[in-house]
Parts: sequence; structure tokens; C-alpha cells
Amino acid sequence: MNEQPVYHIPALLPQVIESLNITPTGIYADATFGGGGHSRAILSNLGPDGALYVFDQDEEALENAPADPRLTPIHGNFRYISQYLRYYGVKGRVDGILADLGVSFHHFDSAERGFSFRFDGPLDMRMNRRSRRTAADLLANESEEELASIFHLYGELKQARKLARAIVSARSAAPIQTIEQLLATVRPHISPKAEKKELAQVFQALRIVVNDEIRALEQLLERSLDSLAPGGRLAIITYHSLEDRLVKNFMRTGRIDGKEQKDFFGRNLSPLKLLTSKPIVADAAEIENNPRSRSAKLRVAEKIISPQ
Repeated sequence: MNEQPVYHIPALLPQVIESLNITPTGIYADATFGGGGHSRAILSNLGPDGALYVFDQDEEALENAPADPRLTPIHGNFRYISQYLRYYGVKGRVDGILADLGVSFHHFDSAERGFSFRFDGPLDMRMNRRSRRTAADLLANESEEELASIFHLYGELKQARKLARAIVSARSAAPIQTIEQLLATVRPHISPKAEKKELAQVFQALRIVVNDEIRALEQLLERSLDSLAPGGRLAIITYHSLEDRLVKNFMRTGRIDGKEQKDFFGRNLSPLKLLTSKPIVADAAEIENNPRSRSAKLRVAEKIISPQ
């Protein structure tokens, strides 16, 4: 296997590998290839007859995929995971699905991609660069009410309304098309004591909407049930409370709305068994080595054959 440079430190790597319960002849899917750290670890636990399907909507990420006959790279959004796995003849046969919902270091460190407030550059934020709408488009076209909702729901910002009003006012004079233009607009409404945190929340909110991340996650979760074999594991790493709540409720009930269904005898009808009553988080040593793992939460469930 040819090693390629890794531009992302994988979060919770030992815990992910243990949670997937990898068998040498198993079939696995890494729905978020990114820098490839998790995928390489999965491959190292597979035998010659094992298989790994890796997804990423960013072509640059897949350029780092190792040349390994057991690995099949798929340039596509994980929301279509069941369709792609059906095409390759493995739908309903996958022994484990992993998704790490974090953004790769490469994206944060590339000024032209527009994911970080550390550099000036275009307000892009598209994971798939073939997509039409950028963050600049979003800021230009959404109403004040919608922008406030975005910052409140996806950024969890208390000053969401003020931020939205400032953006609408600024864009009436000139389009907000660069990171520096956005920073100049929102900084007066950001707490100096929490500047980095709150700016990160602003950028997070815009990125989530530009890439339709919540709906894509919902579709991944729903379609994982079609893709997994009985006994197969679903492992998801989240970094945002909205994502974590969605994953937890789905793994507990097998439903996006989180509503429990029970039979006549009061038994849970969920097709999944939640294996993590509390999320798995990084320890102090990992956080010191990779500060971005501080907010990572891993939850794991297993597909069951019949209701519990």
C-alpha cells in the first residue's frame, strides 16, 4: 500500500477501530474520507479479501486515497451512500459505516476555500466545488430573518439577529464577497473576549447551510439501515450539538424524528441497538496533540435482526 501525505489528524482513531469491530474479510464504508487517517487504519485491520468503500465530495481529498486493491474511492456525497453501494453490489452487506463530520485541516488551512477566518480569501465554503451556491451567494440572497435563523440554529449565537441585521445593512452598500469583508461586518457584534469562538460559530453556521449538512446527515442515517448487514456497526463522530442530538436520537430509535416505536408488549421496535449510552470523547493526551478533537463525540450503534 502506497502511503500518501495525511493532511488531517483523525479524531478518536483507536476508539473508532474498536467500535467498528473489524473482521479481516468484512466490507466497510468510510463516508468521510477526508485526510484518509481512519481509512488507512481500517485497511490495516483488513485481510486480502476485505473491502473498503470511501466517499468524499471533494476531489482533492480523494487524490490522497492509497492505491490499494481493497479500496474503492467514490466521488460523491454520503447522502447517496445506499445508491452507490447498490451500484457496487454490496448494499445490505456492509459490516461497518463510519462518518467523521469534522472539517479537514486542509480545508481550514486553504485560504481559497474560505472555511477559516484566519486568512483573507473568497467566501466559498463549498465542500463540493461543483456546487453552485457559495457562502457569498448565501449572504447576498438570504433575508435578514433567514440569516438570523441560520446564526441562531447552526451557530448557536445569542446575537444572531444583530449579525443578520449588520450583514443586510452592509450588503446594501457593497456585496460581501471576501472573508475580510465579512469580518469587518460582524466583528463589531462579536465579544472581544470570545472572538475566536464566536467567529468560528459564524463560519460554522454558514458552512453547514452552504453544504446542506444537516439534511445530508439525516439521509446518511436513514440510508445506513439499507446498507448495513445485520450485526453491522454505525459509528458517527459529531462536533456540533445539533448533529450530536440527531445522531443520538436516530441510534436510539431508528428514526430521524427520535420518536420511539414499541410493540404491543412495550418492546422497542428500533432496528438499531445503541452501544454508547454516553458519547466517546477524546482524552487529555489526544486533545493536547489535536486540539480540534476537543469537541469530537463518537456514538456507535449496531443493526439488529429483530426488535429488542
